[in-house]
Amino acid sequence: MTTRPRTFAATLGLLALTAVWGSTFVLIKDVVERMRVVDFLAVRFAIAALAMLVLFARPVWRLPRGQVGRALLLGVVYGIAQLLQTWGLKLIAPSVSGFVTGMYVVFTPILAWLLLRERIAGVVWLAVTMATAGLAVLSLRGVSVDPGVWLTLASAALYALHIVGLGRWSREQDAFGMSAVQVVAIAIICLLATAPRGPALPPDGSAWLAVLYMALVAGAGAMLVQTWAQAHLPPARAAIVMTTEPVFAAGFAVALGVDALSWRMLAGGALVLGAMYLVELAPRRSVALEAEALHHEV
Repeated sequence: MTTRPRTFAATLGLLALTAVWGSTFVLIKDVVERMRVVDFLAVRFAIAALAMLVLFARPVWRLPRGQVGRALLLGVVYGIAQLLQTWGLKLIAPSVSGFVTGMYVVFTPILAWLLLRERIAGVVWLAVTMATAGLAVLSLRGVSVDPGVWLTLASAALYALHIVGLGRWSREQDAFGMSAVQVVAIAIICLLATAPRGPALPPDGSAWLAVLYMALVAGAGAMLVQTWAQAHLPPARAAIVMTTEPVFAAGFAVALGVDALSWRMLAGGALVLGAMYLVELAPRRSVALEAEALHHEV
């Protein structure tokens, strides 16, 4: 597969995982009303880690020592981000949490420039601005800057750091092993957060089904897709594609009858999708037009 098809496949992969993440909002809201947030996260990622180790024991064993260390570090960063985001969510409205978490789209190119000296094209900054505006239209009904906002903003910065680190260190041949090690690290962080009494199990069958879906599809599967996809995408582009999560969340909410279609959903979704078009489809069209012009000149 050539570079361009791989890039396109990576973009589709990120879109698929953000659709999965978007489908989980209703499930999470229902489950965390019946069990502690830290218990939910600990059980979810413990199951995901066990599944990954069973499926990918050989890739983990073959992973170079340096990559094991990097994957552990990335998993710790992601696990702390999950905890900060969830603790922040307890103090602020879910809509505000969604917007502030989505600010990783701003932090990612800044961190890529500061840490990697990666040049960020003007069209990417325009896309970042559009995506941020789209998130605001989708999510905000007024903001009060309280401790919950600061906790969530810290989680967004850590998510951005994870995206940048994954973009720097992920290699296609290491995707299985690195994904498994990251999920193990996340599970350890979340299990430590349940100390001293340890995690409580889901209270009933429907909660177990939700946790299993979150663990295997939205946890292990999503981490695998993200790790593979970011071997083929720059961090800033990956972050912008991933801002489609609240668009999918709104779509699922409407489809399931939880929410009504509104102008905010349409306008905010259009801005986010427009941002993705700028960084993913517009450059391809430009290259195609240049090639066509060159062909006509010849």
